[in-house]
Amino acid sequence: MTTIALLASLLPIGYAAWYLILCAVSPWGRCRRCHGRRSHRTAIGTRRDCPRCDGTGIRVRIGRRIADYIRTEYRAGNQ
Repeated sequence: MTTIALLASLLPIGYAAWYLILCAVSPWGRCRRCHGRRSHRTAIGTRRDCPRCDGTGIRVRIGRRIADYIRTEYRAGNQ
């Protein structure tokens, strides 16, 4: 019984560590609105650059934004 509880408590920690490594290695992800295609269809059927990613098809991952914010605050506090 304690083995199951231990594994259940280590699972979120392992997932968080994996996500932090992923954000450090690959900080860019596909845009959620255009799914990396760089454009989307409008209501009348024409194609237009995605306004969310400005037509690049990529976005910065949330974990990378959090890591950059923490790093910036840490450096500002040590000056």
